[in-house]
Amino acid sequence: MSSDKKTKPRVAVFKFASCDGCQLSLLDAEDELLAVAGAIEIAFFPEASRTMLKGPYDIGLVEGSITTHHDAERIQQVRRQCTVLVTIGACATAGGVQALRNWADSQEYVRTVYSQPDFIQTLKMSTPIAEHVPVDFELRGCPINKKHLIELIAAMLIGRKPNIPTHSLCMKCKRSGNVCIAIARGVPCLGPVTQSGCGALCPRFGRGCYGCYGPMESANTAAMTTQLRLLGQSDEEIARAFRSFNAWSWQFRQASEDAERA
Repeated sequence: MSSDKKTKPRVAVFKFASCDGCQLSLLDAEDELLAVAGAIEIAFFPEASRTMLKGPYDIGLVEGSITTHHDAERIQQVRRQCTVLVTIGACATAGGVQALRNWADSQEYVRTVYSQPDFIQTLKMSTPIAEHVPVDFELRGCPINKKHLIELIAAMLIGRKPNIPTHSLCMKCKRSGNVCIAIARGVPCLGPVTQSGCGALCPRFGRGCYGCYGPMESANTAAMTTQLRLLGQSDEEIARAFRSFNAWSWQFRQASEDAERA
């Protein structure tokens, strides 16, 4: 038994500034997780286990953005401990909703919310993990798709490239037979520039895509902005649309700042 354990890849899960939703997606995998659990050793996962084994680790899964000086130091330690580092979720890959502070005075927020702001130590910006250390793979989403996570782990176990879609959400709508709500009903929708992964949940129920999975590969946000204007959106509304879960991804960030300057 002990010799078998040594041959299993050691997996660690780390949390930074986030809501824990992506870690819960892993726990929610249930049957799918059991299929690969026997092939890996979960060495460090505070959300799910009291067993905390020291590194090094073969695979590190990181949730959350960097928002404090302590975070910035700790992610360096995590990177040194992990052979492969994977960021999971919008916070880790694009700064998360908390990246909205990047366009504001974060200290003003601290002074407004806390009665003793001197005790709050935070950075001016919320930034993705890749702005601090090299990242080997990113899993998008708010939260991530649990099937994507299982696919990633399974692919790493057998040494192949993970089969994670990078095309737009519109592809999923077409394949599912969904009527395009932007064309048929004039509903503003970020589907054309958003990476697929959610199953087109919002468009399926008549609501525009909010961009939960971040920008698709080669996202044409300039054309998307033009289309949103044709649908009656103001520049202020367009800037807000791109500033949500993945606000600090460079494609969405540029689009929001261009709309703000228009």
